[in-house]
Amino acid sequence: MSDSVDVVHRFWDEVWNAHDPSAADRFVVDDFVIVTGGQTVTGRENFKEWIDGFLATIDDLHLEVIESFQNADGSRVASRWLLTGRNNGFAGTAPDQQPIELTGTAVWAVREDGKLLSNHVERAALEQFQRLSV
Repeated sequence: MSDSVDVVHRFWDEVWNAHDPSAADRFVVDDFVIVTGGQTVTGRENFKEWIDGFLATIDDLHLEVIESFQNADGSRVASRWLLTGRNNGFAGTAPDQQPIELTGTAVWAVREDGKLLSNHVERAALEQFQRLSV
């Protein structure tokens, strides 16, 4: 596995799977940008707050990487993933502890030193919302 892919996988394990937003300090630049769910979050501190808020909506969140690959120079990493957990208010739904199973893709920009610059995420949130709302 390549260095840039390793960085992204470590980010997911140490931040998302460890439920530790502060671990993002080790991975992302100060002016990190994520575009996800129709919103843009700019800045590492704002990103950590966003992570904390997202984690609060899914109990026992676990992100499993289905596949990842990078471009030739390692400046971009793309991944498909599966996020699971229990509903604690995802997408404004009642926190009823129903199972969550959400797929998505992420495209990362990675600096030469391995720091993460940005992330563009597409996730099947509408489909998950519809399942929770039945």
